[in-house]
Amino acid sequence: MGLHGFDWCYSIKVLGTGCKCCHELYENVKKAVEELDLSVEVEYITDMEKVMAYGVMSMPAIVVNEKVVSMGKVLKSEEVIKLLEKLG
Repeated sequence: MGLHGFDWCYSIKVLGTGCKCCHELYENVKKAVEELDLSVEVEYITDMEKVMAYGVMSMPAIVVNEKVVSMGKVLKSEEVIKLLEKLG
């Protein structure tokens, strides 16, 4: 698939507490980015001060281009791919 259609996506972050669910989401997002062949580094943020700055109350959360797009759910990589396709 390559970068075609996803050049709008420059930043992806997973916000969490460092728990098993948050780490699972981080791995799933990384897998989705790999499958889409995106040249975007997925950042894993567990610093609660930074997490709170996004106004996220339930974790884990996904932030794309500085906008919270999912929270409180551990999405599978296929679901992350669908979410990114929908956002684009």
